[in-house]
Amino acid sequence: MRFLRPALLCLLAATALQATFAQTIDYDRLDQRLTRLAAEEEMVGLAVAVIEDGEIRFAKGYGVTAIGGAPVTDETVFRWASLSKGVAASQIAILAGEARLNLSDTVAKFKTSLRLPGGGETRATLEDVLSHRLGIVSNAYDTTLEDGRDPVQIRESLRKLKPICAIGECHTYQNVAFDTVAEVVEQVTQSKYADAIDESLFKPLGMVTASIGRVGLETSPSWARPYTKRQKDSGPPRPKTVNDDYYRVPAAGGVNGSIRDLALYARAQMGLVPDVLSDTALEMMQTPRIYTSREQSGLSRRYKGHMRDARYALGWRVYKYGDAGTRVVGHRGAVEGYRSLILFDPERDTGVVALWNSSSRLPVGIEFEVMDMAYNLPPQDWMELDANSTGGGK
Repeated sequence: MRFLRPALLCLLAATALQATFAQTIDYDRLDQRLTRLAAEEEMVGLAVAVIEDGEIRFAKGYGVTAIGGAPVTDETVFRWASLSKGVAASQIAILAGEARLNLSDTVAKFKTSLRLPGGGETRATLEDVLSHRLGIVSNAYDTTLEDGRDPVQIRESLRKLKPICAIGECHTYQNVAFDTVAEVVEQVTQSKYADAIDESLFKPLGMVTASIGRVGLETSPSWARPYTKRQKDSGPPRPKTVNDDYYRVPAAGGVNGSIRDLALYARAQMGLVPDVLSDTALEMMQTPRIYTSREQSGLSRRYKGHMRDARYALGWRVYKYGDAGTRVVGHRGAVEGYRSLILFDPERDTGVVALWNSSSRLPVGIEFEVMDMAYNLPPQDWMELDANSTGGGK
């Protein structure tokens, strides 16, 4: 990452990278692979973009917005699901850069609705919230949120849980608790969370389709309808109705946008739009805070350890990629009927983003196939499209 490097070093590094890393991503092969992926029975629609050497070199839609509906384009809007957490972290980093808050501020300072066992809200900091180090069980009361309960009431009831570790000492992924960030943003900015994000990020980055909330999704000129399919079911995925569950925790899962806008957002996270996200803000967000052993176990089992040393930063995950252990930053997301991913190398200004409107796991392999190309690694069938695949999912 280019955190506060001297200008001369930046120039030398950029020159060296350009000389060493000419275009290595085979876009014809990628397009062929994605066309095959989109034709799989469990898929409906898909959009993918690739940023290489800081430029959006590829952005394309595949499949349809709904079975029997219009084709997906690079402007079709999907839900970003948990990629929203990085958006929330970006807003906090911006406010910290303006000296309007500090990561070390406790949750209690902002008089939010979050209550933790033993009065933990007086000790838990914004840094703890954004890195999921609150000491309570993972995904606390997500099912209650899905049953329609008010997230404010849920956050207040978290005090009744039994702590599983001291605050700051273990990683337990949250949605409802994480969304107290939205309460903090609203108090500090004196505006609605969606409006604050729009003014700080979406508009400055030129993200013309991005929004927060169900209305923003459903009023888009082109938007992907949600579909799900159980693993053992036969036939095509089943349509679902968009609900407000995770829109009611917008910092955790409320963002919508097209693949084109997600690519613009990814560029900013690489440090390419310093007027919006400074080097200091990026360092704040993307510095790892805690090892995530559970995620690493799944990566090692399913993807042959291709990504290792999994750690969580602030709204972002950080890994070592391939045998060389190159540092990459990313996240994935999932809400009913939608999936998303982002993965990038901030030193090389290269990465991939993908959105799809089904519950299929196959597109997760896109990030490996693209990054393997970027690093000139031997191709593998990470999308599991070939018979007798030796890709990561087998």
